[in-house]
Amino acid sequence: MIQEISPSVFDNRFEERPPEPDSYAVFVRGRALLADLSAGDIRLPLFSELTAAAGEFIRLFSVDGRDFYLCVESCAPEDSRFGYVPARELMWMEPRPLAFASVVACQLGEWYACNRFCGRCGAGLERSRRERMLLCPACGNAIYPKISPAVIVAVFDGDRLLLTKYAGRGEGSYALVAGFAEIGETIEDTVRREVFEETGLRVKDLRFYKSQPWPLSDSLLMGFWCRLDGPDKITMDETELAVAEWVRRCDIPERDGRVSLTGEMINYFKEHGGY
Repeated sequence: MIQEISPSVFDNRFEERPPEPDSYAVFVRGRALLADLSAGDIRLPLFSELTAAAGEFIRLFSVDGRDFYLCVESCAPEDSRFGYVPARELMWMEPRPLAFASVVACQLGEWYACNRFCGRCGAGLERSRRERMLLCPACGNAIYPKISPAVIVAVFDGDRLLLTKYAGRGEGSYALVAGFAEIGETIEDTVRREVFEETGLRVKDLRFYKSQPWPLSDSLLMGFWCRLDGPDKITMDETELAVAEWVRRCDIPERDGRVSLTGEMINYFKEHGGY
């Protein structure tokens, strides 16, 4: 999956220190990052390439000891090979450690851009110097990066896997039932509710598989296996899904499992079946 970059090491410990000439300079517009793809792989600008060294540079994290800093756009390099690339494209590219760092940088850059003022009193927010947090000096409101818990659910019945396709996304690839946890809900109840809401099916014997940070939606995905409990007739929620059907292992199309938890789980079932 995208976060599995070993032997490289992603270190998101909060620490403030000045950038070095070979530190990465991060420029974010929405969920897009300034990058050079002219050679096929991702190349991010270095501080030695910036047009100005003045301004506020926010250290985000490091990969293999090399720091990434969020920069103001006026400092961007003038090299025409750089352009803004959506995170959804960057996540599939090489080198893998830089692809993961790029999409996480988009996530953090968007968080800083969208949290300039206090939602409680409207005053301007200030950056904490002790942790990754924005603080309102007027009312004391503290804002941390948003991380939303969500589930990816592989429902199986013997050698059949429940596969879906989202509504409004064109032909697309097969996916699994997925959704965000609601207020006051356990993650296990989220699994049961999402499966029932989207397909009308009941499930049992939930088993946790693994988790994945997903920067595109500010979420932490939790993958679960579960068995069908009762009738297998699907009643599809057409506002959420375009397709929901049982597919036998031998008929499941191969997915690229390098990036997503969904792809890895579908491929796992195709190769090994359920637990």
